[in-house]
Amino acid sequence: MSARPRRVRRALIWGVVAVAVLSGGALAVAGKRTGGSQTPYTSRQAAQCVPAQLDASDVLPHTDVQVSPLPGARDAMPRTQISFLGAPAAHIENVSADGSLSGSHPGRLEPYSQGDGASFVPETPFQEGELVTVSGEVRSGGATVPFTYTFGVAYPDPIPYRTQLATPRNPPAGSVQTFHSAPSLQPPALEVGADSAGTQPGDIFIAPYSGPGPDGPTIYTQQGQLVWMDVLPGEMKATNFQVQSYEGQPVLTWWQGYIPPQGFGLGEEIMANASYKQIMKIKAGNGNLADLHDFHLEADRTALFTVFRTIHCDLSSVQGPKDAAVTDASFQELDLKTGLVRREWTSLDHVALAESYSEAEKSSVDWPFDFFHLNTIDPRGDGTTLLSSRNTSALWLINDKTGQVLEKIGGRKPTVKMEAGTETAFQHDAMTLPNGDISIFDNGGTPWVHEQTRGAIVEVKEGADRLVQELRHPTPLKAGSQGDVQQMAGGNWFMGWGQEPYFSEFSSSGQLIYDAHMWAVPKEYETESYRTYKFEWKATPYWPPSIAAQKAGNGVEAWASWNGATEVASWRLLGGSSPSQLNPIGSAPATGFETTLRGGSAAYVAVQALNSAGEVIGNSKPISPAG
Repeated sequence: MSARPRRVRRALIWGVVAVAVLSGGALAVAGKRTGGSQTPYTSRQAAQCVPAQLDASDVLPHTDVQVSPLPGARDAMPRTQISFLGAPAAHIENVSADGSLSGSHPGRLEPYSQGDGASFVPETPFQEGELVTVSGEVRSGGATVPFTYTFGVAYPDPIPYRTQLATPRNPPAGSVQTFHSAPSLQPPALEVGADSAGTQPGDIFIAPYSGPGPDGPTIYTQQGQLVWMDVLPGEMKATNFQVQSYEGQPVLTWWQGYIPPQGFGLGEEIMANASYKQIMKIKAGNGNLADLHDFHLEADRTALFTVFRTIHCDLSSVQGPKDAAVTDASFQELDLKTGLVRREWTSLDHVALAESYSEAEKSSVDWPFDFFHLNTIDPRGDGTTLLSSRNTSALWLINDKTGQVLEKIGGRKPTVKMEAGTETAFQHDAMTLPNGDISIFDNGGTPWVHEQTRGAIVEVKEGADRLVQELRHPTPLKAGSQGDVQQMAGGNWFMGWGQEPYFSEFSSSGQLIYDAHMWAVPKEYETESYRTYKFEWKATPYWPPSIAAQKAGNGVEAWASWNGATEVASWRLLGGSSPSQLNPIGSAPATGFETTLRGGSAAYVAVQALNSAGEVIGNSKPISPAG
């Protein structure tokens, strides 16, 4: 993402995230435990990040079982589970885990709800810097296959937490939308430019942050009217707000948490239904926090999402400090019913540090070497997953069964031929399209390699990468971070420009037919949204409509809204001498998020929301008009 929250004021210690790696030779056998005074398997200052064998298979020999941590890995978390995927839990037997410093770790083997594996969950964490030996047996056919392998445990490595200034209490005039009936909602004001025929139906889904108003997932109509906003508390941010499907029903999903200046996320994934009730909070496993970059719900009640953890590392092999840290970008596949980690893929296990275009020289514990920076996970359904790595300027196609790299598109020494116009720089959001092409948000920088940011549609066929289509803003935009390209069902393209506060719709042929941007403010308060999408959405909130009212001459002026409601066609104003005796005194068709109504004098008033059939679908609480 390389998101950069502004308004940084002071540093505290963020004590829950970063981890360190160990150094040393190949992880083939366990070290000998001689007691609590034994020195760690490797020293923290000399910790090596990568395994002795890079890009090894995660499948146990003579079985179909994938394991994580990867055999030979040097970046496991102390609180890691040991995941076995590819055989029923009943076929995985006699699992034991022995730490070279901490000794035997009793635990329990917990099955996945999908019936295809289990996680060994130790009762206590492993010790930093030790070597763990895992043993057991897998029943396959009529045979029982014994296994033994090892992995190394990392050293936790704190990352600084930097407090941000609070949102201004008095945003500049015109920078936010305001409402009498919902004063806490102050979403960014939108300016709609182009709005031509041919746009596809849908609402705009963004998660603004760093602007003059509050942060939180937000839905707008195409005309720029607010539909729904969830104001997040304190310094919490949201990203990647979209509509997905869960158990056959549309749901809202977004990430929320803390975004450090290093440009990744420390938080959790949220799922809400069509009444906006939060039905699930998805937390990362293995002692991690969920990252902001990507999140996918799968049909088998699993989820894929990114995880960034910082680990201690000797970076001298890439001209960096010997005593520093690196960011290990990874993704987890989680069983949503049990919360168990089914598998975990880490960049340090499979990609060389030297692949990066980032510089290791200035890295430190506080500013780890962000060599990979994973921003997209694209499960393709054919046994492969496409990954986008910003800081290698490359797409990586991996084998889902083994975790190993099959193809590298772009970057240093690509494995496919890059034809004219196909090379990307610090890209985001690479997605496989129904016809097999790949859409990419090509940032082009920073540092700047291309003259402007673009959407690129490429075809990878017969070992070559060919440019099919480009999507460029007529006013050249340069988004140094974030952004996305969404192919809509009718063939149009919708793009969020990330660090630039714009979002646009292009026809299937690449013509700009819709363009809007969030209110432009001084750079230090410019609003950003990591991704912006367009979806059709229908919802009826579980909370009642809101009303504000005041006396006006011989009558009452009232304002009605219902945060999140999409089916309100008109409003009815009720009034009377007591809260229990209210009758209609006015009505008006719905006009955007908030509608003004007028009626005769009344001691108490309330509003009713009506749908297009004239049916009452919501009632506010009665209030007494001000004044």
